[in-house]
Amino acid sequence: MNTPRVVITGLGALTPIGNSVEEFWQNAMTGKSGAATITRFDPEKFRTRFACEVKDFDPSRYLDHKEIKRSDLFTQYALYAASEALEDSGLNLSELSPFDIGVIWGSGQGGMGTFEEEVKAYATNGLNPRFSPFFVPRLITNMASGMISMKFGLMGINYTTVSACATSNSAIMDAFNYIKLGKAKVFVTGGSEAPITEASIGGFSSMKAMSSRNESPETASRPFDTERDGFVMGEGAGALILEEYEHAVKRGANIYAEVVGAAMTADAYHMTATHPEGTGAAKAMELAIDEAGIRPEEIDYLNCHATSTPVGDLSELKAIEKVFGEKPVNLKISATKSMTGHLLGAAGAVEAILSVKAIQKSIIPPTINTENLDPEIPQSLQIIKDKSVNYPVNIAMSNTFGFGGHNSILIFRKPN
Repeated sequence: MNTPRVVITGLGALTPIGNSVEEFWQNAMTGKSGAATITRFDPEKFRTRFACEVKDFDPSRYLDHKEIKRSDLFTQYALYAASEALEDSGLNLSELSPFDIGVIWGSGQGGMGTFEEEVKAYATNGLNPRFSPFFVPRLITNMASGMISMKFGLMGINYTTVSACATSNSAIMDAFNYIKLGKAKVFVTGGSEAPITEASIGGFSSMKAMSSRNESPETASRPFDTERDGFVMGEGAGALILEEYEHAVKRGANIYAEVVGAAMTADAYHMTATHPEGTGAAKAMELAIDEAGIRPEEIDYLNCHATSTPVGDLSELKAIEKVFGEKPVNLKISATKSMTGHLLGAAGAVEAILSVKAIQKSIIPPTINTENLDPEIPQSLQIIKDKSVNYPVNIAMSNTFGFGGHNSILIFRKPN
């Protein structure tokens, strides 16, 4: 029995540089930065006072009043992106068994905004302290996957992954594997995050994990640059429709790309830092390449995790060098967090979308703000800087790494 192939037939995005896939892609191609001073609350008390916020978000485009009232912002983002992806897929849900369609969705923090709001209200209301009956349902991380299933009547496998900043790659990998096992025909998968809250910004600020380039937010995320000083927080969601190949072909679906490899490893090294030599990351890339049945030199584009941290960027490039050699001829690399900021648990999903679009359009998005390349970075690596480039992309890899030592890798191929 042949293992089912898995393809991508729908995309949805809500990001700091675009509230649809098309707007996101066009702004990424022009090197637009989504960073600016935080408007969600007064950030003056914190070391870092800027982030990549979603702009002009209108949940009513896809959500009704009840859904908005009952859901945290991270769930609203999830429903919005999932709605676009399902619309894009052209699936007629009424023609399918609801048990053949699942949802595997990721979020690193879940309802952080709800938690902060409710605890503050409880602590300051001395006369009648109480919690909203929606507190727990809005807060829990699995509610995004649950709400997606309820909105569209999807009754297949349904759960949430959490592996910090590797979260949505983990979700996509699980969906990929379940389709290969014959457990579903279709999955809505990806991730969402709404971490621009006082608690989240304050916590990461205290860790000194984020950039403090407050005077120039739009240039703060600068992967591989000598002056990089931390990541820039981002928010939003990315959704992908994964579908069994024969099922997609039979209904005449538009196929963006095929998922051909996925792998996870652990660094087993440190709570927050990546392994300095990239040992776990390299092994995850090797395993994904092996599953895809390809050679490293066949990969044309690599969307790096590269968050613009001093240690993380270098460790990832060391891992890439281990896997691809000192002088990879075909491989082009870019770090799109330089534009979107770091969407934590949603990062992998939005970067998967850019990787898939790179295959579809034969264009590689740029790394912006990298003015002076770190001298420790091998000069032989072809990092796409400043402007997007036309380049035939047959196979793309997308890397994500998370606090706790999680490494999650995806490989996509042009459909054939």
